[in-house]
Amino acid sequence: MRRSLLGGIPLLYQTPLRWRKSQTLLVVKPSAACISSASYLETGHIELRENEGLFFVNNIFPPKLHWILEGPLRASRSYEEALKRIDRPHLAASDPLRIIRRVFPKELDVDIREVIPRFREGGAFVKYTRKEGVKDTDIETAIKHNLKEHPIRPWFNPFQQVKLARVLGRPWVEDLYRIPSPRLRVEFLPGRTDNSATDLTTETLYSLFRSYGKLKDIEKQSSESKITPRYAYVEFARSKYAVTAKNCMHGFNVPEQEGGGKPYTRLKINYERKIKLSMIKDWILSHPRIVIPTLAALIAAITVAIFDPIRTFFIKMKIKATLQIEENSVLRWIRKQVSRANIMGLGYQASDPRGLTAIWEDRQEDISQLQSWLMEDVETFIVIHGPRGSGKRELVLDQALKNYKYKVVIDCKQIQDARGDTAKIARAASQVGYRPVFSWMNSISSFIDLAAQGMIGTKAGFSETLDAQLSNIWQNTATALKKVTLDNRKKSDKDAHLTDEEYLEAHPELRPVVVIDNFLHNNTEDNVVHEKITEWAAGLTNGNIAHVIFLTTDVSFAKPLSKVLSNSVLRTISLGDCSPEVGRRFVLNHLADDARTGDKSPKNDEDLEDLDICIEILGGRVTDLEFMAHRIEAGETPRGAVNRIIEQSTSEILKMFILSTDVGAQWSHEQVWHLIRMLANAKDGSLPYDQVLLSDLFKENGEAALQALEQAELISIGSVNGCPETVKPGKPVYRAVFRKMTQNRTLSSRLDLEILSHLISKENKSIGKYEEELRLLGSLPKQPRELTARVQWLLQKVYNSQNKISKYEAESAMLQKILQSGH
Repeated sequence: MRRSLLGGIPLLYQTPLRWRKSQTLLVVKPSAACISSASYLETGHIELRENEGLFFVNNIFPPKLHWILEGPLRASRSYEEALKRIDRPHLAASDPLRIIRRVFPKELDVDIREVIPRFREGGAFVKYTRKEGVKDTDIETAIKHNLKEHPIRPWFNPFQQVKLARVLGRPWVEDLYRIPSPRLRVEFLPGRTDNSATDLTTETLYSLFRSYGKLKDIEKQSSESKITPRYAYVEFARSKYAVTAKNCMHGFNVPEQEGGGKPYTRLKINYERKIKLSMIKDWILSHPRIVIPTLAALIAAITVAIFDPIRTFFIKMKIKATLQIEENSVLRWIRKQVSRANIMGLGYQASDPRGLTAIWEDRQEDISQLQSWLMEDVETFIVIHGPRGSGKRELVLDQALKNYKYKVVIDCKQIQDARGDTAKIARAASQVGYRPVFSWMNSISSFIDLAAQGMIGTKAGFSETLDAQLSNIWQNTATALKKVTLDNRKKSDKDAHLTDEEYLEAHPELRPVVVIDNFLHNNTEDNVVHEKITEWAAGLTNGNIAHVIFLTTDVSFAKPLSKVLSNSVLRTISLGDCSPEVGRRFVLNHLADDARTGDKSPKNDEDLEDLDICIEILGGRVTDLEFMAHRIEAGETPRGAVNRIIEQSTSEILKMFILSTDVGAQWSHEQVWHLIRMLANAKDGSLPYDQVLLSDLFKENGEAALQALEQAELISIGSVNGCPETVKPGKPVYRAVFRKMTQNRTLSSRLDLEILSHLISKENKSIGKYEEELRLLGSLPKQPRELTARVQWLLQKVYNSQNKISKYEAESAMLQKILQSGH
């Protein structure tokens, strides 16, 4: 009975087959004998009876395709279960019986007992029964002679021939995952348990294995090695030679007369890979200091090579996004027709919903100056400085750059206010169109870096810092800006012969404009965001890639910019509050635009009563004037709108400066209230800078506190020739706010009482220091006359401080009475 597997799965002939020479075509008949019921798959060995022999036929299966031949058996519990279910040998992809018929010459009268395919090794074992008086060597010689006369070439490799060798040992037939290799590990086992194995010499190994193929090397185990059993490496020129040698010589007993020792030495052979996967794994695990940083560098290189061009493309698309609409011919035609209709009176003129026309008319000189700087062929750094609400952003984007082709706006406030590095990276990337950005990967990579730091002592570099990530974003943005400008180049231009750098330098009008809004927002000494933006902006101007405009409320902008402006020109425009006349026109224009569009009814003179007085109170701050205009539109009187602004500002000041519990503030509540009280009582609304510093509350950290309060926009410091001269309220409306706060007797008395308590405590500490020095001088055994002046000076200091304490306590008593009375 013959058994096979579909699709080239093992053929196993478990009933004896006899070949008869009497017919031209060999006829296979079952023999009367039966083989052992024990399967080689269970024992791992092929059992041979008397007059039975075993050959190994090589090169009859494609070893590289063994996974196809063994595929259906992977899910089976054993080979035998699958073999019992299949009985169609004619459907097999390669029938071993047909090959073996050609291998064995016809004149040999042998019975084939079993054919055991070895797909992974590309061969098969053939178990046969020989006649009485016939030797295995004679059968082997006849078969090899037949193969020499009639060579068999496999279909999968016509350049190689089928080879056969007699099995001398006791092969181990297993279905483990063992990959054939040209290198064999030959172990020497003793013939008896009470003996030790004998190391075979190189000459003995050569004589045993040379007949199976060309040997490449024989490597003996070191004599100093303590590893047992002893072994040697035998390497063949080809894998198929090693496969034959392993299957024929495994379990072979080398007798004493051939160098095997007493009684013999048994060979145990396994495949030995030249480079073990375990060796690679061990090396990787043993050298994490090299492997982990190398892996991080490789990942970074791949990321740059693949994603950076994509990110640059998306940034270019964002820069050109506004232009795509303007360059559309259909939209341009519609816009032109609408403009003509407006001229002919067929439609209403474009409205100014915020009423800023009056502001822009007043600042036309600043707008023209800014536009002229953008046309200059110099490395230009432009800073637009002014308090919040002065219209810096509108002046630049809506007026100066209204007709400019390419512009990029970066808001530092959005980046700074984001919580955590991941959020900052995402905000910065979204503002310039940098994507894809895997900001969430930074958190995961940080954990990997933390684990690597615990293992190798240093960070592996998987996670990039905020500094590195921002550098990548700005660098890609610079590349995109440069490409946007160079896209305008044509071969027909008269300056087509110029290099890219020369072209950029020669055409400042084509450079994009980068507007950096809210520069130095929440600035600290080690602020990565502002530092990287400043360095990047310097590179843009130095490389003639783009013009850069900074919008800031921070008066100390020159300090961080001077670090990178070694050769660049710093151009500055300071925006202050508009004049009362311009403020009035702004409010009226705002109200008139609403009336024209029909949103609200026009206001009469009665509705606008006290408008001039209210504008004088608010000053020329655009945001406050706009708020008042909105409240008037809602039906309030100008006086009511101003009162609402004053109340809102009062609440903000109390919350931020008076009632705040921020321990990191550089000012004290007492210093803030002292300034508010002094500014409220100032005749012209300003105080001499030095007068503030001379007050008792500002003697210790006076200048630092004033600078911090200026940054917080509670006050503004006026300078003359770079030297601080005056201290004013941060906004014009703050004069009225400060007066209103001081008119609140309860609030004023409570805060004045805190100031007096602080001053009393300060004078008591001073008296304590003076008394301590007097005590030290009084402990001297003699009183030198040279110390008389010092003692008198200390006594006078104690006297003066005590007089101040008495004065402060008297004032405190009066304030306490006021608080107790509730008035």
